[in-house]
Amino acid sequence: MTRPSPDEDPRFAGLRALFINTTLKRSPSQSHTQGLLDLSAAIMTRAGVAVDQFRAIDHDIATGVYPDMTEHGWATDEWPRLQRRVMAADILVICGPIWLGDNSSVTKKIIERLYASSSELNDAGQYAYYGRVGGALITGNEDGIKHCASNILYSLQHIGYLIPPQADAGWIGGVGPGPSYLDEGSGGPGNDFTNRNLTFMTYNLMHLAAMLSATGGIPAGGNQSPEWDNGRRWDFPNPEHR
Repeated sequence: MTRPSPDEDPRFAGLRALFINTTLKRSPSQSHTQGLLDLSAAIMTRAGVAVDQFRAIDHDIATGVYPDMTEHGWATDEWPRLQRRVMAADILVICGPIWLGDNSSVTKKIIERLYASSSELNDAGQYAYYGRVGGALITGNEDGIKHCASNILYSLQHIGYLIPPQADAGWIGGVGPGPSYLDEGSGGPGNDFTNRNLTFMTYNLMHLAAMLSATGGIPAGGNQSPEWDNGRRWDFPNPEHR
């Protein structure tokens, strides 16, 4: 008989999380971002969350801002299938490296492809990502965690994700050439500051996702695109009636 984890929490039962690793390294090459991702994913799994993940670089993802780029000149595009995994998740964590102080090109591509479906609607007439929560994990051996995380978190909230408190964590070594997160002697896996922030982020994502699940998501009202398009303005002042 399978026994539940001692960390399993009934509040998180039924939640699903997706981690997208935007490393530039194809599997099975070592990814330092994967090392940080694995810690957060393990916490969620022990708490009872169903965890899914993939490395974006391992997939044939076309560049563009449409849901299916084969309809816009590309011969192949795996994103429509991957997008179904995004929509199945209550929690989305974008995890990536720092290059030249910024997010990787793969991170940017994933955000663009997420944006492609941001105008789709849920059953309440809200944008499709409403009722889901987002976070960010960043690795590198140079400065840039806050810059990279702020870009990811802004992008996620702009397309409809809800961002909990302290929704990011990361690790960087000393500025300049040096060991990366999983390298011997880096001190990364044992870094208390990183581990604290990662734990807080992970639990805040689960707590907020559980709250949204229990209440049916973001309440509908004043945030439905079809209603606005049909002329409804709720309490917005209409200058024609002044």
